[in-house]
Amino acid sequence: LKNDIEDLFCKMNLSHDSQESDINNSETKSLLKEENNVYDEADLYENAVASCGFGYFQIKLLFICGWAIASDSAEIQTVSFVLPSACDLYLTSNNKGWLNAIIFIGMILGGYGFGGAADIKGRRFILLMSMSLNGLFGVCSAFSPSFGYFLVFRLLSGIGVGAAMPVLFSYFVEFMSMNRRGPMIGFMASFWMFGNILASAAAWIIIPRVHIGFYIFGLWFGSWRIFVVICAIPSLSSAFFLYFMPESPKYLQNIGQYKRAEKVFKLMFNCNFGQVESIPPEISEFGDRQPRVDTPFDIHHGDVCKFSQCLCSFSLTLKKVCCSTKKLFQKPHLRTTLILLFVWFTLSFGYYGLWMWFPEIFQRIQQGGSSCGGETSFNETKSIWTCSQQVEFGTAVYMESFLIALSNLPGNIITVLVINKLGRRQLLAISMVISGICVFFFWFVTTPTETLIMACLFSGVSVAGWNALDALALEQYPTNLRSTSFGLQSGVGRVAAVLGNVVFGEMVDLHCSIPLLTVAVMLFIGGLSAIKLQKTEKTALK
Repeated sequence: LKNDIEDLFCKMNLSHDSQESDINNSETKSLLKEENNVYDEADLYENAVASCGFGYFQIKLLFICGWAIASDSAEIQTVSFVLPSACDLYLTSNNKGWLNAIIFIGMILGGYGFGGAADIKGRRFILLMSMSLNGLFGVCSAFSPSFGYFLVFRLLSGIGVGAAMPVLFSYFVEFMSMNRRGPMIGFMASFWMFGNILASAAAWIIIPRVHIGFYIFGLWFGSWRIFVVICAIPSLSSAFFLYFMPESPKYLQNIGQYKRAEKVFKLMFNCNFGQVESIPPEISEFGDRQPRVDTPFDIHHGDVCKFSQCLCSFSLTLKKVCCSTKKLFQKPHLRTTLILLFVWFTLSFGYYGLWMWFPEIFQRIQQGGSSCGGETSFNETKSIWTCSQQVEFGTAVYMESFLIALSNLPGNIITVLVINKLGRRQLLAISMVISGICVFFFWFVTTPTETLIMACLFSGVSVAGWNALDALALEQYPTNLRSTSFGLQSGVGRVAAVLGNVVFGEMVDLHCSIPLLTVAVMLFIGGLSAIKLQKTEKTALK
């Protein structure tokens, strides 16, 4: 009996161990199957997009998305040109610091919220909304009668800018094959320079002509207000052009809409090769796959009121955005996320902290003061006419800003040529370290010419780092996290930009040695940390 009982327990233990082993094997197989499925989907997409070729469609997409990038760049740069010229707003140095910062606060809200929504609602829909929002409130800000109104409208415009930035890059890169991605991201990012040049040239031509203008609603609509309206037009035109573009095929694939993805690929193929009867089998494979529906229930049921439908849809979107954000801080993405957030913070603090204050610094030097001293203040007793005369005859400020914007060209050319050969990580690290050295030597400049040379050098070098960071940030994550991650990282970058502008606004009337040295150190450390990121030059989009 004793032996029978021992045999029974032995068999029970063996059965239990076997069940545990089966469960573990089942979980392992499930994880491996899921991982293999991700790579199968990536290969399926990569083969299809490569079979579409490279031609008219990608070039058209480049110019449309590039024009949208240029419009965002012009909107950001607009305020920095308005600061020395908006005499009727009676701006102090503190007001100027907050005006420079407020658009980045809007970009924080727009970048994270809309960037996450683009992973759920689609790239194209969010782009149309964000570009329209940017242009509309950009125009409204030109009619602001006071500093408070101007601040609010620039905040709302900034939400549109922040919403568009991460989605534009995600949308664009998802139409590109592996071997074209790096250089094409570099080409697209170079339109940021074009936006800066456009804004600088418009400011140079329009703002000094203080006599042009007209009265509307009892408000003198002078040269700087006309300039603000002109800078908002590219955003509205971008929304118009994007309306005629298709949804991202990679996004459609990710949500299981294979038939729609196949149609987009066919459109790309026909644009590049003309109307051809035979479609490559790599494209036809999409139509053969079974569509997948992820929505757990129908929120558009006929018995539910429209308000409840919208509220339910919003809550579902918000829940999914939070879930996607949580995944960024879990393995295997945790390490990459933390490094990228630090790099975005350091680069944004240094770049925007200096860039947005260049026109103001040049004006102070031109008026005989120091770039780091001399308080700027306005009050009701100071003549607006005196301020307008300074704007009218201070055209060198806009010429210098134009040259700084133009200095981005060598950095963009270098990016396109070496981003695949040198690698994204190395290009980012080298650019940030050299930018930090340039900022350090800003402390020693004493003349307008020296300041201009150092500003051009800083601008030309740092733009290569931005281009490399854009590529790295997009290629590190799968499709269902790409816009969310880019939005979060750019949001942290905007926080850094706000801090940079506020710090410069507080310190510029005292002495700028402390913020300059801080920026130099942060850029240097950020550049070294970029080496820890993964290589993505020859990796298919997941």
